[in-house]
Amino acid sequence: MNQQQNQTLTMNQPIILVHGAWMDASAWAQVTPLLEQEGHSVTTVNLPGHGADNTPYEQIQLASYVEVVKNVIGGQTNVILVGHSMAGMVISQVAEAIPTQLNRLVYVAAYLPQNGESLYGLSQQDKDSHIGKFWRQDDPAHYSPAYIAAEGIAECFCADCDEATAQHLIDTHKPDALAPLATPVSLTDDAFGSVKKVYIHTEQDNAVSFYLQQLMVSRSNVGTVFSLPTSHSPFFSQPTALANLILTE
Repeated sequence: MNQQQNQTLTMNQPIILVHGAWMDASAWAQVTPLLEQEGHSVTTVNLPGHGADNTPYEQIQLASYVEVVKNVIGGQTNVILVGHSMAGMVISQVAEAIPTQLNRLVYVAAYLPQNGESLYGLSQQDKDSHIGKFWRQDDPAHYSPAYIAAEGIAECFCADCDEATAQHLIDTHKPDALAPLATPVSLTDDAFGSVKKVYIHTEQDNAVSFYLQQLMVSRSNVGTVFSLPTSHSPFFSQPTALANLILTE
């Protein structure tokens, strides 16, 4: 991996990677070895209800996600905690709970909330997202889990991916519990606000649009901002570039 001029590569730190909605830990499969070959200990988190985990949707809360990530971190310190998309809400709440164990938060095309905001509320401000037109629920009156129509999965999540990757996303797509998306975070300046933050924009994003990403960053104390000319999932389309930025302060 080539280090860009004037960038500082942080060595030998634990890195925790948290996937977003409608995906699972396998999203990081191409990025993980790139980080490991630089000497880092890398752990990918699989959130409840995702991938092979079949926790009932009615049991899944935002707190469920937060506890899983905290348990993965355990007693580790100086952690680089990375969240993609929905996981921006999760890593923010984790930072509120254990700020002194974290070196920095890295938001990859991720929701970056203020105190009292929910993912759903932030998404309502996103004038350029394509998620809304493909959002589906089998029983919305009873808050059934949400999923993305098959014909919209590639457009929303990996418009710049190859066909095989897009098909894999379609084949492995699972509904997501609603509670984590609707639950406001509780954040303070003393805890969450004290943790260093990095944001990696995805400029061609149809899920969490570049417009909303910029808006969220403008409202927050983000110390470092990068941009990639990708769709929503740079771990598929530009894994090396993404890995380099994760390692850059």
